Amino acid sequence: MLPEILDSLHPCDGGVYVDGTFGAGGYSAAILEAADCVVIAIDRDPAAEERAARLQEKYGERLVFLQGCFGDVQRLLKNAGYDQVDGFVLDLGVSSFQIDQAERGFSFKADGPLDMRMGGEGKSAADIVNGYDERELANIIYMYGDERRSRQIAKRIVEQRAENPFTRTEELAELVRAVVPKSHKDKIDPATRTFQALRIAVNDELGELERALEASEKILKAGGRMVVVSFHSLEDRMVKDFFREKSGRAAHGSRYLPEQSSKADIVFDLPQTKALKPSDKETQENSRSRSARLRYAVKAGAA
Repeated sequence: MLPEILDSLHPCDGGVYVDGTFGAGGYSAAILEAADCVVIAIDRDPAAEERAARLQEKYGERLVFLQGCFGDVQRLLKNAGYDQVDGFVLDLGVSSFQIDQAERGFSFKADGPLDMRMGGEGKSAADIVNGYDERELANIIYMYGDERRSRQIAKRIVEQRAENPFTRTEELAELVRAVVPKSHKDKIDPATRTFQALRIAVNDELGELERALEASEKILKAGGRMVVVSFHSLEDRMVKDFFREKSGRAAHGSRYLPEQSSKADIVFDLPQTKALKPSDKETQENSRSRSARLRYAVKAGAA
């Protein structure tokens, strides 16, 4: 959704923009090409720094790389000497680099260590699978993966780990496939939802998003733009609810007795209230984009 992102972010000469999910650097490069501006790229993955260095050979000081979590964006910017910026873009989810590297443990298609840590720190997927009780596992798989057979999967995990703890992605994927039958209507691998749920839990992705949304109020200048591309219904709902609340559009207790939001309460304006979806052409060329939803808001107060 690169064209839609650029249109929503609207990069301008002299502006400063934060790419909170640098990944392969595609968004950062596109923003730098769109305007004579500065991009501050953030990524928790240590491997991203090397990719950023290659882009810096072309764009020089216009590209600033900061290693860290985008939920810590306010602190990271302050440490780098920036108070406010003109735009903040997030492309949520896991990058293709991480998925395609079996040793990172994100993929159920290639065997690797059951890791899934984007930054290489904290609890791994193996720690959760082998350490959480059955109810906790079922809740994670259901809430973050929308997996209807979460209880059966959790039960089988607990039974199997009693004999042999899980250490490899292939072990877990085979267990899930044995519990979840392949559906002709559902084109995805039966292990997809469980692996997604574990990835979200391992990396506290919803917590990171919540912190980033809250920080956007403080780091954006008047007229600055917050752009978020999400791939999970929970993420999209969080963004939608945040923008609605901060724009004074949040649902009230009674439609007959609406509470009037004062101008002081309005933090963002919403030029587009509905989420933008990828084009048919994009979904055909990139199946991973089919669940993408883009929402953006403009910081209130611009003249």
